[in-house]
Amino acid sequence: MYPYTNYHDALYRQNNKLIREVEKAMSGEFNAINCYSKLAELAHNEKEKSQILEIRQDEIRHYQQFEQIYTKLTRRKPQQPKLSEECPNVYLDGLESALEDEQKTVDFYHEVADGASDRSIKEAFRRAAADEQNHAVWFLYFFTKNK
Repeated sequence: MYPYTNYHDALYRQNNKLIREVEKAMSGEFNAINCYSKLAELAHNEKEKSQILEIRQDEIRHYQQFEQIYTKLTRRKPQQPKLSEECPNVYLDGLESALEDEQKTVDFYHEVADGASDRSIKEAFRRAAADEQNHAVWFLYFFTKNK
């Protein structure tokens, strides 16, 4: 077998893994965008509502960046994800759920960044991970304050 073939197969497998990770990231961002709209409506004051809506805007930006990465990798537009997670109806429960989700997302995005060979993809996931960590701090603050 020629070394080129092995390299091509390895690159193909790596891209398939990355495509699945980008799809998972888009799905998570899509769920967060929808949930944070609901969470903002449940907020106990305008300051918290405003900050949650600002976080939601970050999630929209992440979704759009991941959509561009997906298109770059596959040369086609992705299908819009479907809601796959329930968003709690109680504000405190929603804050706790958002906090946990943001923390898990930080770890996932760092793993994707570490595994990506393309510098722009690596940087997009690292930046998104930093944003998600910041979101987690806000949700922790609101959770602690409202508990």
